[in-house]
Amino acid sequence: MDIRPILYVTGILLCTLATSMLLPIFVDLAAGNPDWKVFFICMVFISFIGGALALTNYAEKFHMTMRQTFLMTTISWTVLAIAAAAPFALSGLQMSLTDALFEAVSGITTTGSTVMDNLQDAPPGLLLWRAILQWLGGIGIIVMALSVLPFLKVGGMQLFQTESSESEKAVPRATQLAASIGIIYLGLTIACMICYELSGMTSFNAWAHAMTTIATGGFSTFDSSFAHYNAPWVEITAILFMLLGGLPFILYVKALRGNWKALYNDTQVRAFLSIVILAVICMVTYLTIQLDAPLVDSLRRASFNVVSIITGTGYANGDYNAWGGFAVILIFFLMVVGGCAGSTTCGMKVFRFQVLYAITVTQLKQLIHPHGVFTPHYNHNPLPKGVASAVMSFFFVYALSFSVLAILLSFVGLDFMTAMSGAVTSISNVGPGLGEIIGPTGNFEPLPDAAKWLMCVGMLLGRLELFTVLVLFVPAFWKS
Repeated sequence: MDIRPILYVTGILLCTLATSMLLPIFVDLAAGNPDWKVFFICMVFISFIGGALALTNYAEKFHMTMRQTFLMTTISWTVLAIAAAAPFALSGLQMSLTDALFEAVSGITTTGSTVMDNLQDAPPGLLLWRAILQWLGGIGIIVMALSVLPFLKVGGMQLFQTESSESEKAVPRATQLAASIGIIYLGLTIACMICYELSGMTSFNAWAHAMTTIATGGFSTFDSSFAHYNAPWVEITAILFMLLGGLPFILYVKALRGNWKALYNDTQVRAFLSIVILAVICMVTYLTIQLDAPLVDSLRRASFNVVSIITGTGYANGDYNAWGGFAVILIFFLMVVGGCAGSTTCGMKVFRFQVLYAITVTQLKQLIHPHGVFTPHYNHNPLPKGVASAVMSFFFVYALSFSVLAILLSFVGLDFMTAMSGAVTSISNVGPGLGEIIGPTGNFEPLPDAAKWLMCVGMLLGRLELFTVLVLFVPAFWKS
């Protein structure tokens, strides 16, 4: 296998990561924080390694095979996470290697789980670095979902090959498509930042939260997340832009090119919004009837937390652990569902549940009419060959990975609720878990190092759609 393309792409990505360290340098310099030296040293070292990899493996033309693409995807995300951990480990906070890597993996995968406390007193450069990691990870997820995963046919993602090819006909080159998505992503971030400032946030907090909102990452600059503000307009802004981050970005490109009905006509978008509305109604009904909460307050709490969890953002404006069993079960379910494919969100993705539903309905019809011919459909089109088996395989592997991770977390000493929610929040890249330790009012710092390493593996597995990593452990993959 020719690894030069893999090393070249990894080198380019490392240089991009190193360049992004300029912003924390300037912020720490302006604040008089000595950690700017740490970022400068890391920037020089990482850019040197990245530049060396890119220059020594450059070629006029590369031909990427499927095996190379699988390996490149896993290696590049892993190497970026390791490089991103350097500022955490070398900063004045003196984080351990395990904690530094956990924070970096959580950031780059837009999970949002954190081992840091007293965030409001942390160096501003480091807080900004956490937000930048999630912002870069978010756009990386979009590009991967639109270009890499459909090509690899991972978990039914080949459904979106047609979407990509149609867009590339409208846009002459794939680079222009990527540029269009980048501009939209940046535009939404700037719009979110402006809205946060108008809602009462300071400029620094508005920027940091805007980056993690659009990326549906969830890193905040306060331990109490959005409960720190306790401001309705701030929460409304967050809800709006979390939902925008949870929709397929390819549809934004189509809308800006004149096809404004693309967003409404897409069945995945309608199913996603329907699940959000139904979940909010159920939560509001439960809070008002069972907990005697005021209707307006119930609507505010339910809307914010439902949208935050289903998009995998992980912000919180209160402790939903204290809301009772129904709320906890609903939150757990939403962690698994996730948002739309082609967005920055996490989880299984809504389209897979739609495909599974279509397959189930077809199977029931077949039982009633054994001689009939029935074809499952998705988005008004027949399912392409191989999609049904790919989606069902993904469900099985997701359930198996969740079960194994939960058992291993229990083995290293976590209680039932922490192990179960820790496993699902890692693989679904949500952020907070359930229970007193890793719930919305806690963090992951008290967990043993072994649990943190296991959850790092879970976060990478979930972000790379499971099969992209697991295929590397099949002996046949390495045979020519």
